[in-house]
Amino acid sequence: MIVIRLLNSFFLVPKFHLPLKKIFKKTDMSNKVITLHYNLFKDNEAGEAIESSTGKNPLTFLSGVGQMIPDFENNVVNLKAGESFSFGIAALDAYGEPTDEAIVELDIEMFKKDGELMEEIALGSMIPLQDQEGRMVPAKVLAINETSVTMDVNHPLAGQNLHFTGEIVEVRDATDEEISHGHVHGPGGHQH
Repeated sequence: MIVIRLLNSFFLVPKFHLPLKKIFKKTDMSNKVITLHYNLFKDNEAGEAIESSTGKNPLTFLSGVGQMIPDFENNVVNLKAGESFSFGIAALDAYGEPTDEAIVELDIEMFKKDGELMEEIALGSMIPLQDQEGRMVPAKVLAINETSVTMDVNHPLAGQNLHFTGEIVEVRDATDEEISHGHVHGPGGHQH
């Protein structure tokens, strides 16, 4: 079980689609700050576009600490600034397959404010929840009745093969502080 926080409430749901702790191929590139632009597609490079950093800030992450899908990190960690990439990740190695355990029924009182159901809680809406490690977990509202709200906490991309293309913008050594904190500081990272 993991603890999920919605606003100021906490509740337990089964541990489900969090494959981010999968084994990483440790390389001499662990503890590097990698900045890149990417495009994400369904299935393959000709598939439907899901997301892109083009025209936005690039993605910046600290390698070797489990922030990224392991196969994503393993495919970009040894690249240098200016190099391009194009690779696929099978659903099982990305966000896993959807599971029935990730369909949870929660007490409706958790979603009320001043005795009224919060307006964000509507059929089909995506509600950001937070697990005990501070990660955001998107949840889709499937049903609402007098006593409960049924939510799907499978990742929205569970069951989906992914394909990434892009280019490395910058690679640098992480500072001692970044390594000890487990995240990037400064532009593209965490601000203390």
